[in-house]
Amino acid sequence: MKSLTWSFLSLLVAGVSTQALAGPLADGDRMAIIADIDRGTPALEKTALQIWTYAEVGFQETKSSALLQKELKAAGFTIDAGVAGMPTAFIASFKSGEGPVIGILAEFDALPGLSQAAEPERHPLSGVAGHGCGHNLFGAASVAAAIATKKWMVAHGIKGELRLYGAPAEEGGSGKVFMVRAGLTKDVSAMLHWHAADANSASQGRALANISGKFRFHGIAAHAAAAPERGRSALDGVEAMDNMVNMMREHVPQETRIHYVITDGGKAPNVVPDTAEVYYYVRHPDQKIVADIMERVKKAAEGAALGTGTTVEFNQVGGTFDLLPNDALGHVMYDNLKSLTIPAHTAEEQAFITKIQSTFPKGTRMGDGSVEPYSSGRLSPASTDVGDVSYTTPTAGMVAETWAPGTPPHSWQAVAASGTTVGVKGAVTAAKTIALSAAQLFQSPDTLVEAKAELDRRRGADFVYRSLLGDKGPTLDYRKASGND
Repeated sequence: MKSLTWSFLSLLVAGVSTQALAGPLADGDRMAIIADIDRGTPALEKTALQIWTYAEVGFQETKSSALLQKELKAAGFTIDAGVAGMPTAFIASFKSGEGPVIGILAEFDALPGLSQAAEPERHPLSGVAGHGCGHNLFGAASVAAAIATKKWMVAHGIKGELRLYGAPAEEGGSGKVFMVRAGLTKDVSAMLHWHAADANSASQGRALANISGKFRFHGIAAHAAAAPERGRSALDGVEAMDNMVNMMREHVPQETRIHYVITDGGKAPNVVPDTAEVYYYVRHPDQKIVADIMERVKKAAEGAALGTGTTVEFNQVGGTFDLLPNDALGHVMYDNLKSLTIPAHTAEEQAFITKIQSTFPKGTRMGDGSVEPYSSGRLSPASTDVGDVSYTTPTAGMVAETWAPGTPPHSWQAVAASGTTVGVKGAVTAAKTIALSAAQLFQSPDTLVEAKAELDRRRGADFVYRSLLGDKGPTLDYRKASGND
């Protein structure tokens, strides 16, 4: 197939939709891959729900990571564990000669504070975390897609390398950033990923760059009633900082998002806290503006410390780029998603969905389960460490309906659905889309060339990757209340 001319390629950069460059797989290949994933659905379900029960937070996903590695090793992949300074990160590889390198991303971390039973009513469990972003489904489906693609490669003598990147701590820990920074993605021809959602779509959007970190204040402890004058409250420092940052919101670009949570506010009201901590996120579509705003947040922290007689230190935890769309790859994923028959829900599953939806505010948008039309460049207010991957290798993703339409991510409703067959059905759709797309790309050198050309044009001729984390290592204990825990 002839490659696009440079003038036509420029339409991609302008965000104009084009037809996919890759020819579709032969019907026999498509049917074989789909049938293989269908046969493997019980294993996918078992894995996804097991990881759901583990509910391990970022950089602590020991059992989840080990389970995925075990399945990939049994399927004939070579495992490189503990990569880029992260004990739960791994790369699974299958190489069958010289050829393209197709990567698949897999996530498996849970969110703190979202423990929930797999029920359509609020019912917290004894644990402190839950899969409110569906990463249990993400990791399991990506592994299923990799195994199915590998079987197809073996059956047809396909040359090239298939890699699955087991990426921990997406929720704030920037796990993929450390993989990119270590050069582990630099030779990948195309990277594919997916995410749990309340709709089916392979549109290629943008995301917000993000810098996050913890501000730890140090004061002087004292009896809050008998000797308050002898104390200097670290919590006062946190609260003064929060007040100043909240006033700053009026004076930052309107696309900015700033949010925080107090992770340590002291232990007893009658003790002046000598330590306190607040965890901040700053987001904006432009990486440079994110960095500038975080510097202003740091100044607010310094002022708060000065005014309260305390001291403060900053520990940066995360730093992610915005997300670059890639339409050359996006259309491949869209065509494969669109070609699938989206499975209908059983009566029991529909009753679960209806009950969940009854908990939503009036006016919540409800989808119909169909595949949304393709679009490119829409800005999402979320952030992801896939952003750094997208700036260093051609990258495309899709979302699958794993939750009741209208479900917000990071909610108990998302946790509940992610632990049921409602979530698993969406994960199966994602596994099929990724496997079909990966197989197609192994046989589509023109598409890979155009995807790389599109990446080069979108990021600019003078682009040099420099992580927003600098040379800082992973903060492996960032989910703890403080660095002293």
